[in-house]
Amino acid sequence: QVQLVESGGGSVQTGGSLRLSCAASGFTYSAYYMAWFRQAPGKEREGVAIFNNREESVQYADSVKDRFTISKDYTKQTLYLQMNSLKPEDTAMYYCAATVPGGLGRFRLDDYAYWGQGTQVTVSS
Repeated sequence: QVQLVESGGGSVQTGGSLRLSCAASGFTYSAYYMAWFRQAPGKEREGVAIFNNREESVQYADSVKDRFTISKDYTKQTLYLQMNSLKPEDTAMYYCAATVPGGLGRFRLDDYAYWGQGTQVTVSS
């Protein structure tokens, strides 16, 4: 049973930093993607960053490029999202997601079979 548990959200001022964590368990395969999505009130859920677990390659949404960094600690089976230079428009619930083995990992919700419960990030001006 795959489980994803996010943590690390909170409230910061503009320009501040936060690091989100996603503890993963139950994976019996290595060929998959993990990603961070976010959803602001009244808006659709959108992709933020993707990590290719097999190739260790990454991809970012234009809105967070050069500010956010996605990474993974394989020993802890934990995915991270380091968020710097935060802006009020980054305020959202942030979700961790993972694909099934061999699945595509794009900025599409239906690529991901597993989701965490989310962690709230609030950035005040």
